[in-house]
Amino acid sequence: MKVNEKLNFGHFLEKFPEIELPITLTEESALAFSKANPPLSFHLIQEYILPIELEEVDDLTEYVACLRIPETNGFFAIIYWKASLMNYQYILATFSKNGELIDRKVIGGTYSDGDLLVQSVATIEEDWIIYVVSGKTSTDATSYDASSSKSFNLELLATGEIINSDEG
Repeated sequence: MKVNEKLNFGHFLEKFPEIELPITLTEESALAFSKANPPLSFHLIQEYILPIELEEVDDLTEYVACLRIPETNGFFAIIYWKASLMNYQYILATFSKNGELIDRKVIGGTYSDGDLLVQSVATIEEDWIIYVVSGKTSTDATSYDASSSKSFNLELLATGEIINSDEG
């Protein structure tokens, strides 16, 4: 594609293959996605991802196209991986058919503040329920407390909205 060629939303979606559900997104999954899927160009990131980012992004932040949720008839649902310093996130974003953002939520990943490491794993079921389990440990890996683990459910609605369906 030529640099001056107008990118459209279809070019962006092509980078996100539809994947059969259920699927579990772990820390290791991001590496598999980065090997299997073509990289997102700077232009696609600038046009479709940066406008929906909630925080300031630096030049070292990386994005990987992961997947598209199948059978979303009235909208598109994609998951991408965002890697920045000590913060790795799986982000579920939903878009209308003409490419406008409907909703966006972090559904998993790894975060560290230097003292604490928080890891979250997400499983997306065929019925679009997303089960998230999150655990904390000290960065020296000597004190994991299983009772600090939390789980919650998100749900992807037929409208493209992502809601908290249960807090556990």
